[in-house]
Amino acid sequence: MLRTSASRVLDDSDRDEVLALLDTDPVANVFVASRVRSVGLNPARLGGQMWGYGPRGSIAALCYAGANLVPVGAGPEAVHAFADRARKQGRRCSSIVGPVDAVSLLWERLEPHWGPARAIRWAQPVMATSRRPAVLSDPQVRRVRPDEFDTLLPACVAMFTEEVGISPNLGDGGALYRTRVAELIRIGRSYARIENGRVAFKAEIGAVTPQACQIQGVWVHPELRGRGYAVSGMAAVVEASLACFAPVVSLYVNDFNHAARAVYRKVGFREVDTFMSVLF
Repeated sequence: MLRTSASRVLDDSDRDEVLALLDTDPVANVFVASRVRSVGLNPARLGGQMWGYGPRGSIAALCYAGANLVPVGAGPEAVHAFADRARKQGRRCSSIVGPVDAVSLLWERLEPHWGPARAIRWAQPVMATSRRPAVLSDPQVRRVRPDEFDTLLPACVAMFTEEVGISPNLGDGGALYRTRVAELIRIGRSYARIENGRVAFKAEIGAVTPQACQIQGVWVHPELRGRGYAVSGMAAVVEASLACFAPVVSLYVNDFNHAARAVYRKVGFREVDTFMSVLF
């Protein structure tokens, strides 16, 4: 039996130390780092708690506990400490996601209390690139305008439903999801090719730090798949990301999605890590 120190809830006084730890792996930690850089560690602003393992000045690992449970830099002892806190608190997240070793161990500890999961994505390659694509980009892929929200939203809902397996409109009727879609449009991180009032291709830059950004929500209209929209569209989004947001562009993808992985490789992405997701 491992002896573990208790985790603790961090606050804004820990911000510099937290960011230093997150910056040790800017690609893997881009989602959490983006949240902390944007709003700090106050739970009301963060949308959850940040747990730390180790005393102030020597924080060894983190776990973001919000809509997602995301371990950061967590070895076995830290994972056990985070699992103990999560078990006592009860499940408040819709998923556990992060590096495969930490998530698999976290789920091993939590499954007897939180299980069963709705779905488990055992291996999700993390891919990254810092180079302009060698393939031609689609000149019709551009930032979505605020007045195009109603055009984009059905494509976002379709993408989410295909990827996650449930509609984002469940629960609160989709209010939070619509707010997030509108926010990404407002801050200029939603890109699409729109033809005759229909979204042909879309993707968003969901997280941004000075070191890296993360693309999410890649989707091609079902009637247009297999025609090259994904390759040229992704090339356009990567070019925009490198020019406007960060020097490294990343994403993660299900290992069984061979078509998407092939697209990303053509655009220049290479596999750099492996995530795992547990969905509720």
